[in-house]
Amino acid sequence: MAEVRVNLEAHSYTIHIMSGGISHVGALMRRLLLGDKALIVTDENVCPLYAGTLTDGLTAAGFTVAMVTVKPGEGSKSLTTANAVFTEAISKGLDRKSPIIALGGGVVGDLAGFVAATYLRGVPFIQVPTTLLAQVDSSVGGKTAVNHELGKNLIGAFYQPNLVVIDPTALETLPERELKAGLAEVIKYGVIADQNFFADLAAAAAALLARDPAALATVIGRCCELKAEIVAQDERESSLRMLLNFGHTVGHAVEAVGGYSEYNHGEGVAIGMHAAGLISKGMGVCKHEDVEILQQLLSRMGLPLKAPGYSPQALMSYLQRDKKMESGKINWVLMTGIGQVKITREVTDSAIKEALAQIT
Repeated sequence: MAEVRVNLEAHSYTIHIMSGGISHVGALMRRLLLGDKALIVTDENVCPLYAGTLTDGLTAAGFTVAMVTVKPGEGSKSLTTANAVFTEAISKGLDRKSPIIALGGGVVGDLAGFVAATYLRGVPFIQVPTTLLAQVDSSVGGKTAVNHELGKNLIGAFYQPNLVVIDPTALETLPERELKAGLAEVIKYGVIADQNFFADLAAAAAALLARDPAALATVIGRCCELKAEIVAQDERESSLRMLLNFGHTVGHAVEAVGGYSEYNHGEGVAIGMHAAGLISKGMGVCKHEDVEILQQLLSRMGLPLKAPGYSPQALMSYLQRDKKMESGKINWVLMTGIGQVKITREVTDSAIKEALAQIT
């Protein structure tokens, strides 16, 4: 077992990385002095695989358990689905000490976290991520949200979990496409913060794609460490934490144009990182060779670099509604080299349009 501490001024918590961790969630929660009623939020794919193990552990620890199972996919990150979860919480009598537990990937984590942040003005929140993407990124840091038809994650809150339990063995059942999607977020950490980690990823690509337990555990631990360091310095994304958005600006637009069904989040981020690299090169802030190195690793991990057939104009329309927009300008995260990025609002329309033309 490994532990990573997220040190925050008002709400610090521990990430537990442990094989078989799902069965220990109840015991770990008991240390937090929570209420006896708990609500699990999961999806139809994860429920038959891990909900029984989680429920058994919670029951053994003395919790009374209710569950809401939602449909897989971005469509469940909606106010309609959130309302269904609220209804279950109310009908089961959950109070302000009753924990809401997210069992699943990033969609379930964002949805359950949004409900936890707003039900009774805030109840305890537990993250049990079962996808690589959620384990290395979305389960840590307290971003919760649902989507609106005009854009992704436009309705949400910063709301930190009380506990994160990461069980790497859950990745054994993860579909190949979702594994690769998670690797996109892993690559992101190398680009924004750790050149040596990026090089290690290139060397370990085959092992990661083969789901080698040691390789995956190492990667998960390092990503959690890097994110914890950033979140501890900037919990609410006023400055440094914006670095974590590398690739997400165009990535979210790609997801939205595809109706959140053609490309998943990790694939959108991969395309978005490629676009961000092209914009960086076009603005003269990074070398052509660095963009090529990024392209090569994304391709080696089986991730897309382009969204063929997409309209640059459609992508641009979503960029103009990006939640990171300030005074009519987006806070772009551009790479200055592998392991180094910068935040700037001074990006020309011509550089953006040229990059969008190259990825469509």
